[in-house]
Amino acid sequence: MQSYEQSLQQTRKFLLEHDDYLVVSHVQPDGDAVSSTLAVGWLLSCLGKKYCMLNEGQIPQRMEYLWHADQIINLSAAGELPRQYSNVICVDCADFQRVGLTQRHFTSDALIVNIDHHPTNNGYGAVTLIKPDAAATAEILFDLLKTFEVEWDIDIATAIYTGLLTDTGGFRYNNTSPKVMAAVSELLALGVNGPELAETLLEEMTLPQVKVLNRALSTLQLSPEGDIAWVYVTPQDMLDCNAANEDLEGIVNYPRNIRGVEVGILFKVIDEHAVKASLRSAGKVDVAALAQVFGGGGHTRAAGARITGSLEEAVAQVLEEVKRHL
Repeated sequence: MQSYEQSLQQTRKFLLEHDDYLVVSHVQPDGDAVSSTLAVGWLLSCLGKKYCMLNEGQIPQRMEYLWHADQIINLSAAGELPRQYSNVICVDCADFQRVGLTQRHFTSDALIVNIDHHPTNNGYGAVTLIKPDAAATAEILFDLLKTFEVEWDIDIATAIYTGLLTDTGGFRYNNTSPKVMAAVSELLALGVNGPELAETLLEEMTLPQVKVLNRALSTLQLSPEGDIAWVYVTPQDMLDCNAANEDLEGIVNYPRNIRGVEVGILFKVIDEHAVKASLRSAGKVDVAALAQVFGGGGHTRAAGARITGSLEEAVAQVLEEVKRHL
């Protein structure tokens, strides 16, 4: 098995030797997925490479300030692209299926570069750059960009900072390592406005976000032992509150933050036959392993999965599995 440094060099070599890339991340992209997509796009533009950035899902509005964010094509809205690509870079996708419908635009013999930090990544692709102890995929890209002779500017610094900020919960989670803070120091020296980004990405709320949070909290339930807490949101809630998927971000932390709770869960009803469960752990339970039981994945303390069945069935299945892990 090759070292991280060898993987960095292998990825560097691939990016230099090929051209005409498709850059994708996971469905319903978060801060790390968006910033990582743009960081790769920025690098490819510096190298004079042709590329297209694509995603199944709209990027969060609060990230529209990022360099060329408007150039990430939302496949859900744009429909099919006119062509396929034989060189593909997947960022922040632990499971190949998480690229969603974008894979329709990979040729059958496409060479895939897999850049990711999830422990549950199964190592798909011709080139893999995976570092499970990295705080974010943006941290890996920070290292990768250092292997190229490109001049950093405020655009790339802001993109990398965004991924680090969001995936560490504002530098509060236990993945906030000395290496992360050293990188942050470099990025701030390049002119990144840390307080402004923290306000925009972590503090500011839209009215629909407040409304859907109110709906979710009204459904709060706890297990008899008080160590599991959960809330749910229905399609009707989303409609009534005029809420988008990004407005659900952070809601799962409310049940998780209750004193004595080991696992907090947000159940988002997709339809009468499917529910998405977002899980957060206080530390005793590896929710990534738990999510894998349902075909999902993620991190030790933050993971998710899609469950087939009604809301009642999903709640019963997930609670049973959480209790087993506890």
